[in-house]
Amino acid sequence: MDVLRKVENWAAPYVLVVTLVLLVWAVREAKGIGPLLAQPGKFRTFSEFFPVFIPSLTAMIGFWATLSLNMPDFTRFGRSQKEQIVGQIVALPTTMFAFAAMGVLITSASAIIFGEAIWDPVKLVGKFTNPLVVAVAMFSVVVATLAVNIAANVVSPTNDFANLLPRHISFKTGGLITGLIGIAMQPWRLLADPKGYIFTWLLGYSGGLGSIAGVLIADYWIVRKTRLDLKSLYLPNGAYGGWNPAAVVATFAGCFLAWGSLVIPLLRPLYNYAWFVGFFVAGGLYVALMSKKGRVLGVSEAGSP
Repeated sequence: MDVLRKVENWAAPYVLVVTLVLLVWAVREAKGIGPLLAQPGKFRTFSEFFPVFIPSLTAMIGFWATLSLNMPDFTRFGRSQKEQIVGQIVALPTTMFAFAAMGVLITSASAIIFGEAIWDPVKLVGKFTNPLVVAVAMFSVVVATLAVNIAANVVSPTNDFANLLPRHISFKTGGLITGLIGIAMQPWRLLADPKGYIFTWLLGYSGGLGSIAGVLIADYWIVRKTRLDLKSLYLPNGAYGGWNPAAVVATFAGCFLAWGSLVIPLLRPLYNYAWFVGFFVAGGLYVALMSKKGRVLGVSEAGSP
């Protein structure tokens, strides 16, 4: 984790600077920023805009839902509560807004410069002929890919595998397992179709992540009212050991309604709201089940699961 921290400390600003340089070049080649924003919107009415906006919003929430769930893997190394608050509230939104804005502008500029909108950075690099520019650009792509994937997609599942069988799976082995599974999933096929990636893949798994988040948030904020037994978190036979049937049932219920449209046409409208459906259904059902369980067992809301 210390090596990861050091890599991220220089990789993040490096990628930001390189992207900024690319933006300056794109704006200059496109003869200013004006032409980039000259194209009118494609949606003229609210009825045309809303059916596209909602699935896109849900997909982007699903994109960020991964980090929102595995953020504790990183914030636990913070030296104070203030550090993790500043990192999540200040650093993340500002940098991602900047990257997203630069990405849109560069893609728009590519339509003017090359006659086609190029959103894939690797494909954009292929348009250059200067060997030095290509070398620097490809190095930057590698750095960005490693930095983003290690932080967002490797650390969390690596911890999961290592904690599943700690005697047999180390952190290093868990990382290798994660990498092999990532290759087996063939992510390049997902990215081959941007619309399929956004409106099928991101929408789909956002329903599952929303269900998990709903249970976690409802458990901590509503059922336990932010009160946890810290020691029990690290004891195999503590208050939080074993399985919580209410959490399992609530998670599956949220997933079923979020994904039900795949087999039940009547539920198709819910798929566009997959994350919201999974989050509120799972969270609401979990609170109801835990309240009923508390009454039956005579335990307090902050008691053991």
